Parts: sequence; C-alpha cells; structure tokens
Amino acid sequence: MIGAGFAGLRAVQQLSDAEAEILLIDRHNYHTFIPLLYQVATGFIEPELIAYPLRTALRKIDNADFLLAQVQQVDLAGKKIITDHQAIAYDYLVIATGSQANFLQVSGAPEHTFPLRTLANAVALRNQILNCFEQAVIAKDLAQQAQLMTFVIVGGGATGVEMAGALQELIQNCLTKDYPQLDKRQAKVILLQSADTLLSTYPERLSKYTLRQLRDRNIKVHFHSRVKAATAKAVILEDDTSIATSTIIWTAGLEANFPQPQSNIATASKNKVEVLPTLQLPNHPHVYVAGDAAYVEQNGEPLAGIAPEALQLGGAIAKNIQRQLKGKTPQAFNYFNKGQAAIIARNTGVAYLLGKIPLSGFLAWLLWLGIHLYYLPGLSNRFKLLGAWLKDYLWRDRSIKQIFTFNYPQK
Repeated sequence: MIGAGFAGLRAVQQLSDAEAEILLIDRHNYHTFIPLLYQVATGFIEPELIAYPLRTALRKIDNADFLLAQVQQVDLAGKKIITDHQAIAYDYLVIATGSQANFLQVSGAPEHTFPLRTLANAVALRNQILNCFEQAVIAKDLAQQAQLMTFVIVGGGATGVEMAGALQELIQNCLTKDYPQLDKRQAKVILLQSADTLLSTYPERLSKYTLRQLRDRNIKVHFHSRVKAATAKAVILEDDTSIATSTIIWTAGLEANFPQPQSNIATASKNKVEVLPTLQLPNHPHVYVAGDAAYVEQNGEPLAGIAPEALQLGGAIAKNIQRQLKGKTPQAFNYFNKGQAAIIARNTGVAYLLGKIPLSGFLAWLLWLGIHLYYLPGLSNRFKLLGAWLKDYLWRDRSIKQIFTFNYPQK
C-alpha cells in the first residue's frame, strides 16, 4: 500500500480482517488532513491538529505494519517496488500517492508561489503572511508596504475560495489590530480565476452567491485572469497586467503524484493513471490505483478529486482485493455522490448535497464544520479542533501568530 492519504488509509482499515499481511508505505509518518491545510496557513489551528500519527492509526490493525520510506520506482513486471531503502516484493499493490501542485508551465510559479498541498506548505505560507506584516512595519515607502500587504490567490476552486475568506478574516480581525501602525486599507486579498465563474462544480446559483459574499468582504475577484508569470515581487497576467505582491498562493491546478513505473502506463487528464472500472491497472490485475492518482469517470464525467471520493475508492479497492483473495471477480466501482461543501467565511458557506440539493449561508457553513469534524482522525484532535473553532468564533482572535521554524520535510 503506497500512500497514507484518504484512499490508502481507508483501504488498510477495511482490509483489517483479511487473510493478508499489509504494509503501508509513506514518506511521512502521519496522515495529513488536507482539507484543513488552509486553516493552518491562516492561523486557525496548529499544524499538529491535522497530522495524525500513522502508527497510532494502525495500533488495532493486527495484520498491518508501517514503513517510512520514499517510493522511487514501481517494477510492475517484477512485482516489486523500489524505495530509498530497499526493494519490496508484493502480491497485491495499491498505489494511492495522491496529487501535487501543477504549475501549468507558468514561468516562475514553482519558485515564487506558495502551493497548499502539504503540512510544510501550510506552515511556510503562514510564516510568509506573518513575515510580510513584520516587514511592512519597516518598509521604506508606501509602494513597498502595499506590495507586502497584497496577497494574490490563483485559482477559484474550493481551496482558493476558502483561503481567500480565511485570509481576509485573519487580516481584518487580527493582524490589523496587532500592527496598528499600518494602514489597514493597504491590505488586499485578490483572487484570480481564469474562467468566468467560481466553484465550477457547483450550480451557478451557488457560484454567484460565493462571488457576492467574497466581494462583500472586500475581496477582489478577477475573472478571465490567466497568469503568465510569477516573480518575487509581482504576478503577471497574459494581458501583461502586473500586480505587485510578495505573496502568490497557488491553488490553480493539481496533477497525479505517481511513482515512476519501469514500464509505460496510460495516463489521462492531470497525469492521472487510466484504470479499469474495477480500479485495476490494465494488464495488471493485482495492481490498483486510488484517489487523486487514478482517472475515474462517473456518468461520463471525471471525479472531482475530493476527500469523499478518495474514501469510497479506498473502500472499493479493499473489497475487490478481498474478493480476489477468495477467488471471486472484482466488481466495478460506483461512486455514491453525497455532495460537496465549501466554507466562505464566518457563518457563510455553500453545499451541494447528493448532486441535486443546493444550500447556502449559515446552514451550509454549519454542515461543513460538522463534516470535517466527523472525518478528522483522532478523538483528541476533534475536541482540540472544536475548541480552536469556538475560540475564533467567540473572540475573533487567533493566538497562533508566531513565525515557526519547524523543519517539516518539503516533499
């Protein structure tokens, strides 16, 4: 089992009663709850709240063990994987290595933007936001100060929207109070979207509602704004418009993070691996691909790449492996769409339930909180998260404002 994200961990958990020995391999010894990375970046919560130790997760699974390693290559013909420590043979293989930022060949984007895919990304971004305000205090002129206090978010999906709302709240409710010598009118949050709508997988009604809510909070939203280049001091659009900023947050694109195979495999959109309806790799019946690494369609449309999909994919793969162990034929995967939700700001969110029921406002916001609290691993972490949310809600203040120097691995 390569990868301890939502799909990989769910597959391990549902194989707990199988007559098989399971080895879970990941480059980190913790599971990252990716949907809340933006809350780490904006000071809502501590990094440790969304990092759940994998050995703790496996304590009650007697047939599972964990190996901290970086998978470098998959030898499909030889039925083994090569890590940075050793080669490991397998009978069945599940590749659930997730996704990574896709910078869409934008010049300077890998060097000068802040993606939001790992715990290290979130801590680095939070440090950057706080450091910009510290540097703005000693800026030599208003132009430099404005550059430091302008934050540009590239991408109008759920992560971009949630990041924009949370960052604006951090600035208005906390940072402008902590830095009274700065002119709060200089602080700007700008959201750039290449298309003509936000949250493209939601109904138009919810997209328009989201836009109104962001603009009501003085977040500038620009459509048809495709980024051509990024530098340390500006983001440059295709029409050569330049926005002076020291912080470009990249939420515009993702691609599969698939380990290098020794043989050619077919890939589709976003470098995702093409799989059979049973989630098996073609011509390799003992190899499965799950989560963001797999290209899976439902009703002719690719899955959106959200956590509920990954959980169902991991569960389906576990069931199919169990069937194979019993000499039965694997079954085709059928995704049950429970819906999706996004938070915009305090008391405000959107949700699209069962692919047909739109919700907005306080009820959607409350639903979003409940869903994420439910799926966060670890009872202790849930109580701590609830406490952090209550503190922010009641006092509108976030105590996590230090510039940390934790050496989280970057990759």
